[in-house]
Amino acid sequence: MFLDYFALGLLIFVALVIFYGIIVIHDIPYEIAKEREHPHQDAIHYAGWVSLFTLHALWPFLWIWATLWRKERGWGFKQLEQETHDIHHRLEELIDEVNELKKEVSTLKSQKTAQQEQGKEDQ
Repeated sequence: MFLDYFALGLLIFVALVIFYGIIVIHDIPYEIAKEREHPHQDAIHYAGWVSLFTLHALWPFLWIWATLWRKERGWGFKQLEQETHDIHHRLEELIDEVNELKKEVSTLKSQKTAQQEQGKEDQ
């Protein structure tokens, strides 16, 4: 008789732990968004509750959405734009250097051919 009540109590305890565990897990993206001061943290929180009713189908996307934002760099596009600009500028410099080197090589080739022709004339 005691074991029946103990089993029933254990079953209820496990059911409650699973129920509240799922609620805590669904709230992880919101907690991440709140910690990072995400501009859409309310939307992430509401979508997390909707995700509870869709068997957490939205949850991975909420996690990604919450982790993309960082207060110090925002979405990160400005940094990407700056890096792209720097790469483009460096590429232009390299192209100029290559063109200068091509001119030098052609000048050296013409000097070499002139020296070879002068050497042939001297013989």
